[in-house]
Amino acid sequence: MDEFGEEDFYEPDIVSAQAMPAEARAEAGVRPAKLEELIGQARVREQLELLLSGAQQRSAAPDHILLSGPPGLGKTTLAMIVAAELGVSLRQTSGPAIERSGDLAAVLTSLGPGDVLFIDEIHRIARPAEELLYTAMEDFRVDVMVGKGPGATAIPLDLEPFTLVGATTRSGLLTGPLRDRFGFVGQLDFYDPPELESIVHRTARILSVDITDSGAREIAGRSRGTPRIANRLLRRVRDFAQVRADGHVTQEVASAALALYDVDDIGLDRLDRAVLTALIESFGGGPVGLTTLAVAVGEEPDTVEEVCEPYLVRSGLLARTPRGRVATVHGWRHLGRTPPRASAAGAVQAALFDEDETE
Repeated sequence: MDEFGEEDFYEPDIVSAQAMPAEARAEAGVRPAKLEELIGQARVREQLELLLSGAQQRSAAPDHILLSGPPGLGKTTLAMIVAAELGVSLRQTSGPAIERSGDLAAVLTSLGPGDVLFIDEIHRIARPAEELLYTAMEDFRVDVMVGKGPGATAIPLDLEPFTLVGATTRSGLLTGPLRDRFGFVGQLDFYDPPELESIVHRTARILSVDITDSGAREIAGRSRGTPRIANRLLRRVRDFAQVRADGHVTQEVASAALALYDVDDIGLDRLDRAVLTALIESFGGGPVGLTTLAVAVGEEPDTVEEVCEPYLVRSGLLARTPRGRVATVHGWRHLGRTPPRASAAGAVQAALFDEDETE
């Protein structure tokens, strides 16, 4: 699972629920199965409910659905919910796994009437497969090329009506023709602390974890607004409570457990703090280029940019400027350091008007 579990994918038709161990069945049950069970995303939930209800009343397949947003917010879970609400089968794959148009044709021709096809990271689908997907989405037909060169022949294959649910963490990388073929686009937002607290309580009930309201609040406050992280932290706190406490998760137990796992009070982990510390201690708060900052913490630039920076920027601890990365006043103070007399806020404003982008 990913959004509300730990594995990326699972195939329910390969491993039956009865054959799974009790703990694995509990883990699988963490995902909401119906829209009414979904916590948060109220706007998208209401829009999807109207879309699915209308399609069911017309006895037709719903429009194709595009779900976008950062990792861990529930895109895969919503795809499963769509299939469950419609009472049809769900077929899962991912954009990187579809390298050739023939790969996609094989998946599409295996779909039954009204089935849901879920493609995760759809922006990474190969271009030939994407072009094949256009006619499949609009006309429920694919043209399979047989042979090569002048003797090649296109064989049209009719498809059963289906609903494509695409998920992407980078909607800006989707091509215009592909994006325009989705009848519904849902943007998932980060969760509020009360919503995450409800998710922690729900997961705790499923996993039989004894947790107090303050314990759930402590975990929710360090979860970066992401259900996947909240559930992962709950499992680690559960381990700590079972081994080093009486199994009862209180605020004190949760705080001690998360401190052991290097998760601070606003959700920064070891790598986040390493980036912020290097920026402040080694480069005086910046500005510094991404590559230089990545070398300073011993990570790849892509890791720093895609894993650490989004939350640091969203938390107001770091700013991206044309001249490089800059620690904000809040970033200095979060590490218990006094900002320099020429504040980082002033440096950010100056950098915004500097068009000399070095990295």
